[in-house]
Amino acid sequence: MSRSDGRVLLVRKKATESFMQPGGKIETGEHPQDALRRELSEELGIDIDPSEMTYVGRYTAPAANEPGRQVDAEVFRIVIAHPVAPGAEIEEILWLDPSTPGAVKLAPLTRDNLLPLCS
Repeated sequence: MSRSDGRVLLVRKKATESFMQPGGKIETGEHPQDALRRELSEELGIDIDPSEMTYVGRYTAPAANEPGRQVDAEVFRIVIAHPVAPGAEIEEILWLDPSTPGAVKLAPLTRDNLLPLCS
């Protein structure tokens, strides 16, 4: 998710250290867009129309919070203008400038695959 100024929305889940894109696991039989809509509603209290989602691709990286595991992500780009607030398991949100991430601890998928797409 990004804003018109190019900043990217990242979240940090409770009891974790790394920031990552909002989203979560796809339930059995669920379409990736439906899973993302459900997760964004739970995590940030927003409802996104599927027509606002642009498919970016599928990426695999080491899981940030599960040592020895991989995350396999279906990635969509969404530009939003309305405010978001942490909900569900989200401890903190951050609007990050992808060209200057600074010392923010980032999940491997975010750092290695997704932020380079935004710069």
